[in-house]
Amino acid sequence: MKVKSIIFAVVLSAFSLTASAQGVVMKIGYTNVEYILSQMPEAKQVDSEFKAYEAQLQNQLQSKGTELQTKLQEYQQGAATMTDLVRADKEAELQSLNQRFEAFQREAQTSLQKKQGELYAPLFEKIGNAVKAVRTENGFDMIFSTGVPGVDILLDADEKYDVSDLVFKKMGITPPAKLN
Repeated sequence: MKVKSIIFAVVLSAFSLTASAQGVVMKIGYTNVEYILSQMPEAKQVDSEFKAYEAQLQNQLQSKGTELQTKLQEYQQGAATMTDLVRADKEAELQSLNQRFEAFQREAQTSLQKKQGELYAPLFEKIGNAVKAVRTENGFDMIFSTGVPGVDILLDADEKYDVSDLVFKKMGITPPAKLN
């Protein structure tokens, strides 16, 4: 991912040099989408809803894990006195229970990711719409994303090009005070 960012920076630099040689002035800004998301009032509700869903799945997973562990302990304690037929039956039961536990684990993870997407998609859409409106209304040619390690496409920029406060205002949120 860093290679793509470096290549992008080189291409952008070359494009900028060509544009400036031709007398074209580009207006570029950047913002930190994760920071904006963290300051949105509705994000707290979404976070709470997601954590409640996650806790519900975690409780179900823990319950199934406890059941599996209990049955395994019972088997281990009584295995020496079981007939071959009973032992084989218990082993098959344990194997089936373990497979169901692992399947539930995978399904829970998939469900959690899906729920996260469903809950956060409207917030990211709202931010995206605000960024687009800020770009259009303020005459920016481009607005880059920063602040997400591994996903940054802007390696460095002067703070005067940070459009985060404009995005906050566009969404009707009072921009947080800057920490110096």
